[in-house]
Amino acid sequence: MRRLLPCVLILIVLAAATRADLLDEVTHHYADSDGVKIHYVSVGQGPLVVMIHGFPDYWYTWRHQMDALKGDLRVVAMDTRGYNRSDKPEGIESYAMPKLIDDVATVIRDAGEDSAIIVGHDWGGAIAWQFAFANPEMTDALVVLNLPHPVGLIREFDKSSTGYARVFREGKA
Repeated sequence: MRRLLPCVLILIVLAAATRADLLDEVTHHYADSDGVKIHYVSVGQGPLVVMIHGFPDYWYTWRHQMDALKGDLRVVAMDTRGYNRSDKPEGIESYAMPKLIDDVATVIRDAGEDSAIIVGHDWGGAIAWQFAFANPEMTDALVVLNLPHPVGLIREFDKSSTGYARVFREGKA
């Protein structure tokens, strides 16, 4: 599995343009995460890769990478709760990090696996980091794009007095 990681990274960075028929190739699934339906799409065969989108995207963000990886890997791209075809539960507590972590674990199990390569971008990267910390036994490898290690992120959020970081920190989003 460790030898796969460099290949995954290279393919993500060098992803080819999506063929129009990728949308016809993906299969749609719904995993039940404690009563919340989490939508995800799947394509390809091989070791499982779970891709977690950033704010304010959805699974389709990963279409180019899915197309590039599907020949060697089974690629799952999920809609995190509150987005696209996943349920949108009421209340801010429904979006607490432990619930987002559980959603990823639920998708892995729904896909019939015990572990996966976890890939996250932006806010999906924050979920990916926390998933790996909470579930190292379910994390074959971790790829985080466009987000620093959580210690660095907290340090920068604490220093930030402008922009969307402040809005999120103050709970006004």
